[in-house]
Amino acid sequence: MPADSSVDTTTPTDLKRLEAGLDNLETGGRQKTSAKSYVARLLSPLIAIAVIVIIWQIAFALKVQPDYVLPGPGQVWDALSQQAAQDLLWQSVFNSIRRAAQGFLFSLVVATPIGLALGFYPWLRAIFGPIVTGLQQLPSVAWVPAAIIWFGLSDATIFTVVLLGAVPSIINGLLAGMDQIPPIYLRAGQIMGAKGFGRTWRIVLPAAWPGYLAGLEQGWAFSWRSLMAAELIAVSPALGPGLGQMLDTGRSLGNMALILGAIAMIMAVGILIERLIFAPLRQRTLRNRGLIR
Repeated sequence: MPADSSVDTTTPTDLKRLEAGLDNLETGGRQKTSAKSYVARLLSPLIAIAVIVIIWQIAFALKVQPDYVLPGPGQVWDALSQQAAQDLLWQSVFNSIRRAAQGFLFSLVVATPIGLALGFYPWLRAIFGPIVTGLQQLPSVAWVPAAIIWFGLSDATIFTVVLLGAVPSIINGLLAGMDQIPPIYLRAGQIMGAKGFGRTWRIVLPAAWPGYLAGLEQGWAFSWRSLMAAELIAVSPALGPGLGQMLDTGRSLGNMALILGAIAMIMAVGILIERLIFAPLRQRTLRNRGLIR
């Protein structure tokens, strides 16, 4: 009698081989993709910096502008080396990062409950939402004169400017994330008895995390920019050195090499923070949600 063609003759050994092959294929692709993306993320800023320095050096060699207007990369390096020799460069970097981090963490503590309150209560959002958006669009440097009058040339002035620059961005990021939470998540949590802080911590914040993270990243950028504006204007020996103060020193001395060096350090710190903190968080979030491997 002829064999029934509908009968599955696949053996357990064949299934195991097939599963092993698929797993190996998937894992290998993930490893290759991860390695390539890691190398790309590592090298891309260095390539960009190298291209900029080469173009800069060519413009300097061609004397497009006098060297007191457009100093060469070597002159900028010498200016930063002089600051380092005077123990000012790394003190400035450390003080600026410390102030920005403290201001950002304080902004996070202030902005998160406000954002949750505006997200949970539409009537509060209708009243205060436009004010938050207006504060986000207001340049942080506008607060520096008022903060100086309020607090004098002190750390409180700098932290006030940082706070007013970062809080609106974090609030709006959290609101954007809460707006994108599927309603079924909240209903499921309600059915399972999630209430109060447990509902916020276990359902709302994880579901709103992508928007919240975007708000945190933008909040840090505003913190850093606000800090530089405050340090540039609120200059006092009592505040200690900072990158903004270094920028103002270069302006006062007419030292373009020091000005460009300070700008380069400000950009370098911003890029470093983004690459070491926010980029890994963003990649992990996308990976956990199945958007990338």
